[in-house]
Amino acid sequence: MAKALIVAAPASGCGKTLVTLALIRALKERGMCVASAKAGPDYIDPRFHEAASGRTAYNLDPWAMRTGTSDGLIDLLGLDSDLIVIEGVMGLFDGPHRHRGSTGDLAARLGLPVVLVIDASHQAQSAAALARGFADFRHDVEVAGVILNRTASERHAETCRFALREANIPVIGAVMRDPALALPARHLGLVQAGEHPGLEAFIAGAAERTKTSLDLDAVLRLAREPSTGIQEWQPLAPLGQRIAVASDAAFGFAYPHLIEGWRRQGAEIMPFSPLADEAPQAAADAVFLPGGYPELHAGKLAANTGFLTGLTAAAGRGAIVYGECGGYMVLGQGLIDAEGQRHAMSGLLPNETSFAERRLSLGYRHMAHASPLPFAARLRGHEFHYCTEIGPAIEPLFSATDASGGEHTDHGSRLGTVMGSWLHVIDAEAIG
Repeated sequence: MAKALIVAAPASGCGKTLVTLALIRALKERGMCVASAKAGPDYIDPRFHEAASGRTAYNLDPWAMRTGTSDGLIDLLGLDSDLIVIEGVMGLFDGPHRHRGSTGDLAARLGLPVVLVIDASHQAQSAAALARGFADFRHDVEVAGVILNRTASERHAETCRFALREANIPVIGAVMRDPALALPARHLGLVQAGEHPGLEAFIAGAAERTKTSLDLDAVLRLAREPSTGIQEWQPLAPLGQRIAVASDAAFGFAYPHLIEGWRRQGAEIMPFSPLADEAPQAAADAVFLPGGYPELHAGKLAANTGFLTGLTAAAGRGAIVYGECGGYMVLGQGLIDAEGQRHAMSGLLPNETSFAERRLSLGYRHMAHASPLPFAARLRGHEFHYCTEIGPAIEPLFSATDASGGEHTDHGSRLGTVMGSWLHVIDAEAIG
């Protein structure tokens, strides 16, 4: 089993994604085989990991995944790698319910050391107090070292280092503040990796700076083998035997562990691009439309009659047609963009989506439904969109509560073999 470590931070926005990408590429350039994962529900960061490593990056979700699922994915990542770098989510101890499901929980369960990335741009010696507080907060979570990010000068970095030495917190390195080391963002997070025209140059530059800013040998000394269990990974059942999966800049939010799980159960995955006006393959007995950013491409999707008529044909021959979030939008009657312009969609479900009237909905969800489709009867997932839904209510697809078990709501629609909702499925609910 490959050794592993976790890159975390006191809060979002401290630069842990940058540090993770730089570490992955710098170690890869040393000739190491580096695998990676992202804690929590995130579609964007893992794709950046893949650009840095050249390997599939998986999500490890301490709240939404069964233990056997996350352990199975760690085992998969470690099969032919020298090191697994796991990037945390939000702050180290931030979780969905009573601080459960945090990056800290993942570190404790796996027995892995944490490298804490601290944004030093507005502090100096106080960085030591911050790090000491995180190190002492939970006895079962080991903060094994600190990376200082966005330091203003070598003098600033040395001031922080001295205070951290006094606090008995190892400093692995310091990364100077540099406007070039910033990734573009939009309303739901970073711009996708495939949309970043200079991504390779960005990662290469970050790795070059890391070689002189961080002690890579110290990073490797900190890593240790994760403590995975003996439970077998039991993936969610595939939607069909031959599954057409929409995959392009408009539909990029598919969790790799779901797709890999279907493959391992013998399903054939058949990618197609709605933006290229490709229809689902006629041989497919199921169509999966993941989330993404269809609102940024609404005009083009509305004009792509090959794609839209192909969806209708798939539903007409009885194929399962399942959409999540962005995919759910496209299954509806229409999509109103941020400028108020309406674009006709497939019309397979009665809902309509408006980005002219925005409302943020996000959070983990316990999910249940009575039908055997699309997946197991009880699930865990998350909701993450910034729009409103218009349209008549028909048979809901899911009944859901938030992570605490409150705020019961119905989600989505089902009409024959066509179904979808705003919710992104992550895994089956653990029994007991």
